[in-house]
Amino acid sequence: MTHIQAWETYVSEFEDYLKLERSLSDNSLSAYLSDIDKLQQFVDMSEWNLSPLDIQQEHLEQMLQHIYNLGLSAASQARILAGIKAFYKFLLFQDLITEDPSELLEGPRLDRKLPDVLSFHEIAQILEAIDMNTPEGLRNRAILETLYSTGLRVTELTEMKLSNIIRDVGFIRILGKGNKERIIPIGKDALLYIQKYQQEVRQYLDIKDGHENFVFLNRRGKKLSRVMIFYIIKDAVAQAGLEKNVSPHTFRHSFASHLVEGGANLRAVQDMLGHVSITTTEIYTHLDREYLQQIIKEYHPRSRRDISHQSQPAKNESECTNN
Repeated sequence: MTHIQAWETYVSEFEDYLKLERSLSDNSLSAYLSDIDKLQQFVDMSEWNLSPLDIQQEHLEQMLQHIYNLGLSAASQARILAGIKAFYKFLLFQDLITEDPSELLEGPRLDRKLPDVLSFHEIAQILEAIDMNTPEGLRNRAILETLYSTGLRVTELTEMKLSNIIRDVGFIRILGKGNKERIIPIGKDALLYIQKYQQEVRQYLDIKDGHENFVFLNRRGKKLSRVMIFYIIKDAVAQAGLEKNVSPHTFRHSFASHLVEGGANLRAVQDMLGHVSITTTEIYTHLDREYLQQIIKEYHPRSRRDISHQSQPAKNESECTNN
């Protein structure tokens, strides 16, 4: 394809990603696309005839110098740089590029915004709003319990294998980004609901060849898609009556924030999330960055006895109370 067609294709895919997976508002979506449009305009103005995949760090540096010379405020410069970085992280995640040309770019330092998180009460509302009298409800409860218990990425959840659940010690083996394996704890509630789903729903499905080892399946016996996880969460949030944009990322952010705010060891949270750099995890901290030497599971709200009264078991689920 031509470089013009490449811009149209990859910007369109980026827009779909922002709408579905990031659940951005119309204003935020427009801002991101405007940032990329400014980059494309500069590339065209420079007559480089480059697609987004051909851009190098030096090209981006020239673009940033250009907007600086235009007299844009520090906030506006940072906004544009953030959009460009998000775009190239997306291209990297999609394996369209092997190196991020924006990675080493620096802009005006502004306070970093914390990710959106749910309170423990809101998490409980969502979980308890799920109709447990349907096969899909049992599955969806197990899915959301797992997301909140482990902080998994959505792809890690859809790729989760039965053979990688180490049930007797409460751990799961995950193959994350870059094919890096990590072993992380999974809470008793999540394990309990996975077991209920297996015994009461999953074993009665007509499971298709090649999908026998995936934990979570659709009604046709195939592993769930990433898109389906987003729809499951949006439906549960609506049933709970919460007027918030909630995604798998929100559960991941909430998992991390609740652990860190509870006093968990930052390095341990980093390992559980599968972050390469601890600075990535530090966005979940506020003022207190002290490392504590307790086991991570002691700090997860779903596992602590002193708050178990905040989440009452659903009807006919007395066996599912918190531990």
